[in-house]
Amino acid sequence: MADDLFGGLPPPSSANPLPSSVPQQPKPKPKFAAFTTDSSSSTPSPAEAPQPVLKSALKKRKQPSEPNPVLKSALKRPKQPSEPNPEATVSGKKLRFKTTTDASEQQVIEAMQKIASHIKNSTKFGKASKLAIQLIQAGSVNAETSDYFFSILEAAMTSSTSCTDPSIRADIHALFSTAQDAYECLNKKQKNQLTTWTIRAVVANDLLTDDSFLFSKTARQVQEAISNLPVATEDDDRDESAVLKEETKTTDEDNLMKKDMTSEIPEEESDPFGLDAFLAASSVKKGDRVKGKKVATPKDREEEETKRFLKSQREALVLCLEIAARRYKIPWCQTVIDILAKHAFDNIRRFTSKQRNAIEKLWASIREQHNRRKQGKTVTGKLDMNGFEWLQEKYANEKISIRHSVGGSGDRKTEMWLG
Repeated sequence: MADDLFGGLPPPSSANPLPSSVPQQPKPKPKFAAFTTDSSSSTPSPAEAPQPVLKSALKKRKQPSEPNPVLKSALKRPKQPSEPNPEATVSGKKLRFKTTTDASEQQVIEAMQKIASHIKNSTKFGKASKLAIQLIQAGSVNAETSDYFFSILEAAMTSSTSCTDPSIRADIHALFSTAQDAYECLNKKQKNQLTTWTIRAVVANDLLTDDSFLFSKTARQVQEAISNLPVATEDDDRDESAVLKEETKTTDEDNLMKKDMTSEIPEEESDPFGLDAFLAASSVKKGDRVKGKKVATPKDREEEETKRFLKSQREALVLCLEIAARRYKIPWCQTVIDILAKHAFDNIRRFTSKQRNAIEKLWASIREQHNRRKQGKTVTGKLDMNGFEWLQEKYANEKISIRHSVGGSGDRKTEMWLG
C-alpha cells in the first residue's frame, strides 16, 4: 500500500487550469521566441514548457461596435442606363434650345415695313431701332430685302426729331453704327446716302461726347472727310443758288396757299379754291417740259448722283463744325476745336459759296475766343482765374471780423470790453 500511495489519483499536469475564482496572471513573455537547434525533434514533448505567445495575441479583443448607419442615397435603386439616342450619336452635337425662329423672306419684309412705319414716331423710335438692329445681326438684310431696310433708315432720318436730340441720340447712333454691317447689300446710290446719314447720326453725336479721347478721334475724322472733298466749282455755286431760289419760291407759294385757304369761301362757287385753272396750267407746263426735256443718259444720271452726294456730304460736315464750335466753352475741347476750325478754314475752297460764308464766320468767332484765351481771359471776356484767385477776389472787399462772430461789420467796437 505504501508503494501505491497516489493510486487512483489523476497524474499531475501543469496544463490543469486554476480555479475560476482566482484569475491567473499571464507570465511575462520574452521578446523573441526561442528555437531549438535539435532538428530531430520538431514537436515539443508534453512535459516541456509551452511556447511563448505574442503580446498581440494576449490583448483583449474589442467588442464589435455597432455598424455605421447606411445613407439613404446608398439604398436608392441605381438608375438603369438609358438607351442611347441614335440621332444624337450620329450627329455628335449637344442638345441646344433654339432661341430664334427662322423667318421667311415675306415675314422679314412685313417686319421691315412695320418698323419703318413706327420709327418715325419719336416715342417708338427706341423700340423700333432695336428691332431693326436685331434684323441686321440676324443676317436678314440681303439683296432682296435691302430696299425695305433702306426705307427704315430713310424713315429714321426724315423724322421730325433731330439726330442730335437727347431723346433719340443713343438709339440712332446704335442703329447707323450697326447698319455698316449691311453696307455691301446696298446699291451705289444707297451707299452714298448711308455715308451722309452716318456723318449726321454717328459723327455729329460723337462730337457731343464727354470723352476727350473720343472727341479728338471724331475731330480727326471730320478733318479727313474735309480733306477728301473735291474743290467746289462754279457749277456747284450756281446749283446751290438755284436750289435756294427754288426753296424760297416754294415757301412763298405755300404761304400764299395758306392765306387763300383761310380766307372766306362763297358756298355757291363751283370752284371755291380756284384749282381748275391751276391744274390746267400746271398740266400744260408739265407737258411742255416733257417734250422739251432731254433724255438723261446713264452717265448724266451718275454725274447728277455724284453732285447730290457731294452737296449732302458738305452740308453734314458743316453741321459737325457748328456742333463742335458750340462746345468751345468746355476747356478740354478748346484746343481740338481750334485745330478743326483752322483746318476747315484752310480748305474753305472745297465748300460752296453759302457754306464758305458760314465757315468764315465760325472761324472768326473761334479765333476771337482763342485770342481771349491767350490774354488769360475766358470765352466770356473775363479774366481766367483758378478757384483760389476767385475766392481771393470775392473776399477782398468783404468786412470780416478778426474775432469771428464778434463785430461782424469789422468796425472793432468790441475791443474795449474784450480788453
